[in-house]
Amino acid sequence: MTQLNRTPLAEQAADLLLERIRGGEWALGQKLPGETTLAPQLGVGRSTVREAIRDLAGRGVLASRQGAGVFVTALEQPEDWDRVVRRADVAAVIEARIAIEVEAAVLAAERRTPDELRAMEAAARERAARQESIEVHVDADTALHRSIVSAAHNEILVELFDSFTPRSRQAMIDLLRLRGEYGGDADHQNHLRIVQAIADRDGTAAATLTRDHLLALKAHLG
Repeated sequence: MTQLNRTPLAEQAADLLLERIRGGEWALGQKLPGETTLAPQLGVGRSTVREAIRDLAGRGVLASRQGAGVFVTALEQPEDWDRVVRRADVAAVIEARIAIEVEAAVLAAERRTPDELRAMEAAARERAARQESIEVHVDADTALHRSIVSAAHNEILVELFDSFTPRSRQAMIDLLRLRGEYGGDADHQNHLRIVQAIADRDGTAAATLTRDHLLALKAHLG
């Protein structure tokens, strides 16, 4: 039995279960084995199996019936539509990030303190180092961008950034999953250039680099 060895485990487990359903292992309307049976087959814990089942239930493939179990309700899912919806949400998030972060970069170049610049540089190093999973990398990326917004010394921009972070985080995770890669050297260099422009107090360059970076992310959506 094929097992999983990469993150995110729940998504991997959901995809493998869907593959087995498509392969005819369980017929339409048939009940799936219990978590204690599926977990060792997939090489994950029972909580991950539950999350995978919730994922497939959300896609319309499975249905949980209280007291009865989990049943196959479809042999396929509208994958293309799912990806369209995810892309549309990610695009909207990136547009909102542009509205917040481009102006923040201009103000940060004007107002940042030496301590704030050191914090940005440390956050950039941390971002480059955190490659163990998409989620960890996105969190490190968010910390770097927040350090820039914070250096703008505008409480409303910080409040907007912070209130927006949970949705932005999920959108960025979705984007990197769609791309299939993250954290490359070119991407790291783009972020270093933004920090350097702020260090040089060049607001025009900081704004242009920030906008170009976010538009490049959007362009990956196709």
